[in-house]
Amino acid sequence: MDRTQYTNLAKAWEFTEEHARERESDALTDTRTAADESGQLQGSAAQARLLGMLVRITGAASVIAVGTGSLVETLQLAHALDNKGLLTAVDSTAQGIALIRKAFAELQDETDTTLRAVNAPASVFLPRLNANDYDLIVVAGDAENYAATFAQASRLLRTHGVIVFTDVLALEDGQGGVINPADRSDKAIAMRELLTTVEDDEGFESTLTPDGTGLLIAYKK
Repeated sequence: MDRTQYTNLAKAWEFTEEHARERESDALTDTRTAADESGQLQGSAAQARLLGMLVRITGAASVIAVGTGSLVETLQLAHALDNKGLLTAVDSTAQGIALIRKAFAELQDETDTTLRAVNAPASVFLPRLNANDYDLIVVAGDAENYAATFAQASRLLRTHGVIVFTDVLALEDGQGGVINPADRSDKAIAMRELLTTVEDDEGFESTLTPDGTGLLIAYKK
């Protein structure tokens, strides 16, 4: 690929993101704005829509969302479950879980999906869950969420279940992320290690995509 093609890819990402923002419901846009203004900056709209589509494509009925104030993505997962199943949101921060609990309370009268919000580190809560009970796990937020969740993924996921890691390129920290060798931030280091760990795990097939700020999608064999 030449310089023009790379420039066009950047423009395509911007177009896709703007298109996804335009397609967000008014309620979701208001939620995004409120979360951003509270200091809980939300991720890519196109990425959130893709996560919702993965719920539908896989037919997932039992989903775990591990994040740090990842409100928009969590709500996209809830809507994609389409009045069925279970969504468990795990957030170790007080502010993040407060936003999710407020959003879930507002959704309760609109959906038959069981919504569960848990204020605990992934490393503490996930080992308590039943094995082979989940179809999809989505991981976002703080660096420590990633390895802790993948450590439980093989046990928690059903055969052919999927785990998705967002911001795998660690671009949200503003230091260049995984693509910048000089970035030695906790998130960038953790994501480099995660890529190696997941791709070397013979129990999973995985692929890295440039959606959002990098998605690593792994399928349990």
